[in-house]
Amino acid sequence: MTMSNFPAAKDLTILFAHGAYQMADRFAARKTGIQHIQVRALDDLRDRAPEADVVVVSMMWKNDILPSAKKLKFVQSISAGTDQYDFSAFMAHGVRLASAAGVNANAVAEHAMTLMLALDRQIHTGRDHQSRAHWRPMVSTIAEREAEQTGKTVVIVGLGRIGQRLARFCKAFDMHVIGVKRDPTSGREGADEVVATGDLLKVLPRADTIVLACPLTAETTGLIDADALKTMKPTAHLINVARGKVVDEPALIAALQSKVIRAAALDVTVEEPLPASSPLWAMPNVLITPHTAGETQAYEDNVIDILIENLGRLQRGETKLRNEIA
Repeated sequence: MTMSNFPAAKDLTILFAHGAYQMADRFAARKTGIQHIQVRALDDLRDRAPEADVVVVSMMWKNDILPSAKKLKFVQSISAGTDQYDFSAFMAHGVRLASAAGVNANAVAEHAMTLMLALDRQIHTGRDHQSRAHWRPMVSTIAEREAEQTGKTVVIVGLGRIGQRLARFCKAFDMHVIGVKRDPTSGREGADEVVATGDLLKVLPRADTIVLACPLTAETTGLIDADALKTMKPTAHLINVARGKVVDEPALIAALQSKVIRAAALDVTVEEPLPASSPLWAMPNVLITPHTAGETQAYEDNVIDILIENLGRLQRGETKLRNEIA
């Protein structure tokens, strides 16, 4: 898709829409001279979208905004994940779309590694003990002690930027890395072995830790279901830094309650925020972070780097965008 009629910088209006990130302030620091607006709530996004040539947004986006946003030509996603966007609707309205893939790859990989270490070193239970001023005595039962990463097998589902970075971290801990990807013939990407997504159940029984770092697609929705959980070791840990819907959440809760697997660390859940009524909150073998794996002090500037590059490409009438989706 070409866009030869994209406005010049002096005629451009950008709408930044996010509840927390300081996108407008960081963009203003670039001194581009481009007019821009910041909104923090969905109602304000709906109200101001008709003014915008460009919208920079993530999970606040709703596809029913498109018909009323008559000037809109480009949406730069703040997030790497893009399952919230209806690609066919974007094509039908002639609106370009690009993701922020890669901006938080290092942060998410570090977070996943941190969760892995936290579960094995029992940092989460240590924090629980601290809140009760309880000094846990030495543990005599070997299987209940803290564990080491060295020599363990990790299965990483998704070998994109995050999965590749995580694979390097795991190799630094002398772990055996099995990668799972759609096309295992395209390269190992730092893993010791690579299998197709369809062969996941064949490698899960070997895993001490399973890390989900894949996009949410039709193929990955419900990928970790009751059958998958039953194939895992009873000592296995599940880490999810992908999307909540990659996991069958009721099946996971049941597996954790019945000790089909030992523990889980979840940065994402099916419903976010996680409802207060969810059993996951009170489970001692669950560590929850509130979808913060991708948060980093450099996030806004990393996204703006992509935005500015894509604005330049659009103004030059180039057909290819960085991280182009539609």
